Amino acid sequence: MRTLLITGPGGSGRTTVAAATALRAAGDGSRTLLLGADRTDTLGAALGATTGPAPLLVSSHLSVWRPDAVAGFRDDLAAFQERAAGVLDLLGASRLDAEEVTPLPGAEELTLLRALRDAALSERFDLLVVDLPPAPQALALLALPEELRRYLRRLLPPERQAARALRPVLGRLAGVPMPSEWLYDTAARWDTELAAVAAVLADRHTAVRLVAEPGPAGADAVREAVLGFALRGLRPDVLVANRVVPEEWPAGLVAQQRKTLEEWRESYDVRQVPHLGRDPRGTDDLTALSVPGVNGTTSTVEWPVRDRLAEDGVLVWHIPLPGAARDDLDLIRRGDELVVTAGPFRRIVALPSALRRCTVSGAALRDGELCIRFTPDPGLWPDRA
Repeated sequence: MRTLLITGPGGSGRTTVAAATALRAAGDGSRTLLLGADRTDTLGAALGATTGPAPLLVSSHLSVWRPDAVAGFRDDLAAFQERAAGVLDLLGASRLDAEEVTPLPGAEELTLLRALRDAALSERFDLLVVDLPPAPQALALLALPEELRRYLRRLLPPERQAARALRPVLGRLAGVPMPSEWLYDTAARWDTELAAVAAVLADRHTAVRLVAEPGPAGADAVREAVLGFALRGLRPDVLVANRVVPEEWPAGLVAQQRKTLEEWRESYDVRQVPHLGRDPRGTDDLTALSVPGVNGTTSTVEWPVRDRLAEDGVLVWHIPLPGAARDDLDLIRRGDELVVTAGPFRRIVALPSALRRCTVSGAALRDGELCIRFTPDPGLWPDRA
């Protein structure tokens, strides 16, 4: 199954393009699921149908699903209260009833990630089209599985589960209760679920597609989004230039769009979608948009380590960061991890095994690629001592 993640600046028409893309794929015979997470039914407005928490069959090959974050949050909280019953009773805590529960910030994102995982594992579809939130929120959403797994491993290291039999003894020695079995089991279950989501996002059959309206604001938003995706090891398969106006429209607007389109074509695979002169509504309008189809490319970008030991005595880690500025870059080595900051984005990545036995000896940004030099530590590379 292929997965196409569609996002773009707010107000760029990404939801309409996502609906039109899914409709085109279904029309070509692909069993397609269109997945969205907006609280309001923006997908339904575009398709001329009402979508909701159960997948809706819009055509013979197209289903639309807008999972309910409130119901999912209630179920998760009920399960947590059941598992933590002993602790909650010990503390004298009052249980929350389902009727008084409202989703906390982030519930929509977690619900969408879970739905994405479930849809990918169901094997019922050939294509999954995901209408992501606007680009800044989409980037945070895609980073969530990796970051949550890192937090879980730091707070509840899996290797400590091996000492289950010793926990009562350690608790008496330390004078404080040790984490109970259910806590480790819950952490392990969460880690497994997050790993499944991360696997979908990193799969070679998953692609990211950007939608933007050509113009100064759109150009700035695309530049920032591309950098954010690059730091996640992703690059858009195509850039959809949405709402491109015809030549007979006001000359100033036409010239502004043409200038941005020319600049975009120098760096991206640009596909134009025309402005219909109205807000697209219904399948006829979506078909008239002539959006690009789903191709076979992947958005995953490799970060290779080049061996230059013979020539320069270093290993070089190449990290593509198109659009990055030298003054906005920052690197911090923390044990076996590297904290990389590029503009407004930050990511903590594990070092490849060979680089963990090295020290950072320098870095340079050239032609949109960050090259970090590592020198082998003689104490950890006996054959080079």
